[in-house]
Amino acid sequence: MLLALDMGNTNILAGVFDGPRLVCEARAHTAHWRTADEWAVLLRDILSLHGLKPERITGAIVSSVALPVTDGLCGGIRLIVGKDPKIVGPGVKTGLDIVIDNPAQLGSDMVCNAVAALASVKPPIIIFDMGTATTMSVIDQKGRFAGAAIMPGLNTSLEALSAKTAQLPKISLDTPGRVVGSNTVDSMRSGAIYGTASMLDGMIARVEEETKQRFAVFATGGLSERIVPHMRREARHEPALLLEGLRLIYEKNADV
Repeated sequence: MLLALDMGNTNILAGVFDGPRLVCEARAHTAHWRTADEWAVLLRDILSLHGLKPERITGAIVSSVALPVTDGLCGGIRLIVGKDPKIVGPGVKTGLDIVIDNPAQLGSDMVCNAVAALASVKPPIIIFDMGTATTMSVIDQKGRFAGAAIMPGLNTSLEALSAKTAQLPKISLDTPGRVVGSNTVDSMRSGAIYGTASMLDGMIARVEEETKQRFAVFATGGLSERIVPHMRREARHEPALLLEGLRLIYEKNADV
């Protein structure tokens, strides 16, 4: 079995694959203070929660944008699996042609999403990943990673709004019944949910206008399930897209 882990700025996403089948998925807080031993305990507990024994894990792969935490996580994986995980980065084969100005700047999470999407549909493709930031990855007609847009994430925007304004409270992300709110909380929810959905629709329209092409659209990330139902443009909601990309990259590097 393969242990696949994505270390984000806010959460760590973990998945276990038995061949191509995702048998379990879990999220935990990205805690910068955890030692390798503490990561090992957390990973062991996640496996146990899903009825899996650590000795069944034969390999591991990590994608991380929280680089200061990566060493501790990899140390925890070594304690669980008995070997070093593969880390998505320089020297790892992905099969993805990256044509941005500086390919080294591209986040490994965006690489994984692109690899998984390209294995599923023909390009061109747009991928929205909604976490601490909302990223838009653009795969051109030749299957190359052509560029991106980065926007504040949904919760990030709401937290800034509450912190910087005296009369706007922290709110839950329930969907309001109407676009035009009749009270402060519903007004904020409308802006968050419908406003974000409209932003994504608008970004798709602008990319298609700029390129004169029709794109397949994917949405992933922890907050995507709240937004996709309110988009007017059809988008495939694929919450495990990044994990699938990790699995595919692991397979490409199995003999390395």
